[in-house]
Amino acid sequence: MTEHITTVAGVAVDTRHWIGGERVASVETFTDVSPIDGSTLGEISRGTATEAAAAVAAARAAFPAWAATSRAERARILHAIADGVEKRIEDLANVETLDNGALLRSHRRGVMPRVAHNFRFFADWLLKLEHEDFTTHTSGSAAGRGHTNHVSWDPAGPCVLITPWNAPLMLATWKVAPALAAGNTVILKPAEWSPLTASLLADIAAEAGLPAGVLNVVQGYGTEVGNALVSHPDVRRISFTGSVPTARHIARAAAANLTPLSLELGGKSPLLVFADADLDLAVDLAVEQYDNAGQVCLAATRILVEETVSDEFTRRFVEKASRLRQGDSRDEATDLGPSIHPRQLEKIDGFVRRALDDGARAVIGGKRKDALYYEPTLLTDVAQDSEIVQEEVFGPVLTLQTFGDEEEAVRLANDTRFGLAATLVTGDHERAERVTARLVAGTVWVNCFFVRDLQAPFGGSRHSGVGREGGTWSFDFYCDVKNTVTAPNGWQDHG
Repeated sequence: MTEHITTVAGVAVDTRHWIGGERVASVETFTDVSPIDGSTLGEISRGTATEAAAAVAAARAAFPAWAATSRAERARILHAIADGVEKRIEDLANVETLDNGALLRSHRRGVMPRVAHNFRFFADWLLKLEHEDFTTHTSGSAAGRGHTNHVSWDPAGPCVLITPWNAPLMLATWKVAPALAAGNTVILKPAEWSPLTASLLADIAAEAGLPAGVLNVVQGYGTEVGNALVSHPDVRRISFTGSVPTARHIARAAAANLTPLSLELGGKSPLLVFADADLDLAVDLAVEQYDNAGQVCLAATRILVEETVSDEFTRRFVEKASRLRQGDSRDEATDLGPSIHPRQLEKIDGFVRRALDDGARAVIGGKRKDALYYEPTLLTDVAQDSEIVQEEVFGPVLTLQTFGDEEEAVRLANDTRFGLAATLVTGDHERAERVTARLVAGTVWVNCFFVRDLQAPFGGSRHSGVGREGGTWSFDFYCDVKNTVTAPNGWQDHG
């Protein structure tokens, strides 16, 4: 490792910020450590209010020209960024696997191709986004008659995008792509536990021809550089994915400037299994919740099973889950990698230990293994008002409860402060429609899980978030919608 350049999986990564088209170092750094083997990946520039102000200034300076750039040219550059991502899928996959511990095979085959798709989708959607025109027919001098209304989508300005560590590049580009497509400039603040691929994205964007200052990447801690970004008066949008406590802090800071927010927060999603369900499918979907070591906001961590099939479901679940292989995320045979950080592992272990002390029973798992690995765990005999049922663990820990009828299933499913997603497995189409209509969730999957179309709105209810992104909803957020009213010739003669 040379100063400011670290080599990760054979890939050179610049550890400095990317501000105004240049690499900028901070006085202090923080250490980035791989959760897989504890190796040091690099010393990352630790941003402060100084770097935050510089990034916002760069974004503000670049905004007029980028906002005036034609839609076709913006779309072309976004496609060029997608091309760059596709050329470097192997590099990005290897670096991110070491950085956040998720499976290498998932990064290669799913995550990084989706990163490229994020840019292509929003580039194409931009070209399909139509202005709306309509004529006012209401009589009366106040409303006018025969006046033309033209509704346009105008770029908002500099956007601060704060992204999580569990899917760093995919969730970053899910925000970056529509913000850029809409004509905004961006300050991206990746999570300090997984900072590396954001730096590579800056390189790829620059090589694709994105003008200096349009995308800026600032590294560091939320309490330091993050605070300065979300409270800056020149920031026009803030999009955040992360925890509820941090979201509250961001909302308070944004309120001072009335900065619009999009918040995608935690979840405690249910998986409802009815007696008429395909149990093999239900078990497959339940075991899938251990993906990424349970570090998925959408994970259905509360399994609710109809009483008459709960014993058989549990038997099949234990049989399948017990075959999961936990180990080095770079190994093709591995099913579960590590938790990302010692603090996260301690949090997971604390939840489970307190649940066991309160009378829960571990059907499988229930304890930590070597290093940052935690056994895939299923807890039964849990009370609905218990911490383990009500709070997001963000680890490979599921609970299992039973219900007697549809009414109880819906009541249990909705009985948390969250409302991000829900999954139900049933062979009865009418039941699926009834239950779906009553579930409090931003996304409901029926007989499937984690099927995501970028055209669809994504977000949560209650403490799971504020706002929606995806397709037109992303442009609703990242644009200022303007209505221009033009009077017809000679309209005064018809007052």
